[in-house]
Amino acid sequence: MQNNVVRGEKYIARLKKFIAHCYGVNVLKLVPVRRGYYGETWKLCSDSGVYFVKLDYFARHREKFRRSLSVVDYLCQNGILFVGRIVKTRSQQLYCCFDGAIMAMFIWIDGKNVETDETKISEYRMLAEIYTLTKPGLDIPTVQFSADAACSFYENWQQLQNSLQTDADRAILCTLKRREKMISHCASRLCRFAVLCQEGSGTLYFTHGDAGGNFFIGKERNYILDWDEVAYASPERDAWVMCCRAWAKNLFEDTLKQYNICYRLRPERLAFYCYHMFFFYLGEMLADRLVRDMSGEIENYFDGWIRERILFADGIDETKFAAQK
Repeated sequence: MQNNVVRGEKYIARLKKFIAHCYGVNVLKLVPVRRGYYGETWKLCSDSGVYFVKLDYFARHREKFRRSLSVVDYLCQNGILFVGRIVKTRSQQLYCCFDGAIMAMFIWIDGKNVETDETKISEYRMLAEIYTLTKPGLDIPTVQFSADAACSFYENWQQLQNSLQTDADRAILCTLKRREKMISHCASRLCRFAVLCQEGSGTLYFTHGDAGGNFFIGKERNYILDWDEVAYASPERDAWVMCCRAWAKNLFEDTLKQYNICYRLRPERLAFYCYHMFFFYLGEMLADRLVRDMSGEIENYFDGWIRERILFADGIDETKFAAQK
């Protein structure tokens, strides 16, 4: 989102000076690039190499970004070369602060952001490799099975209704009103599956949250980048998005088995994440209306890629799992 901001020469000059001071890098060229959803992103060329610089100004997101860096650094220290390598500051810190933003620098990766059925083979192998290195106690969130995402969305919807509204806001409200039945249905199902999933959480792993959307094909290897939303969770947090297709579910489970991870995906947890992420993405778009016009994206969301996942979750019989409790 911050990539939409156009920075002037004075800002760029200050940023160059700050980077040179903080990292000891001679900045030859600093140009904006569009990578990721959050953050202001730059490609930095210097006489010591090429780097990727990211600044996160979003109050609700920048702390997640800061906390995620410890996981990336830990994985790199343990031989994982496909998560992006952090460049530490002159004082050996993983990040620094600039104009209220959290800023981090990485080694630049040449590659293409690609997601296909074929890339799932490599993606799932990399995720499984990361699962085997999960270490408890790092300062990252632990996903809870709750209906908080739906509650937060409804609060934001109510605030929008009570606020002074732009034309875009009114268009969003019309869309939400038309989709109210679907939204209510998903909220009700989320609440029930959250309760069903709360018992027996079992082993938690480092999970990405959107590995497929951040899969890069590079010159020498593939990568999974942008670990901002990393969290301790069950593997369903990474698997849900494709498990509406039987081949993907089978591939995910077979890959876990190949890496000696004794885990079978649980249908009730897949359903939970389908509904949870429905509200997560909808809530993010509603919050981002303060930055730009989101009316078109929200209009298209309900009949887009998320619909297949909701239909899949709707087909999971909650009473089966309620009877087992």
